[in-house]
Amino acid sequence: MSAGSDDERNGFEEGLESSRGDPRVLLALNAVLSTLFAVLIVWGASIVGSLEFGPATVVPAAIGLFVLALVMTRP
Repeated sequence: MSAGSDDERNGFEEGLESSRGDPRVLLALNAVLSTLFAVLIVWGASIVGSLEFGPATVVPAAIGLFVLALVMTRP
């Protein structure tokens, strides 16, 4: 790697560290991914026979995953 490449890398790292981003994007991404993961978990559990697949089981699982991810990412 050349010296110019190192300068670019340092500048990129500084930009990432100084940018906090838009918290709405984080919340939206968290909501979407939590919902998809909850659907996957409940669907898998319904195949095994542990849970019934439906909104009554997916929604609480998604909310739980959303809150868990939100709490774990707070400083």
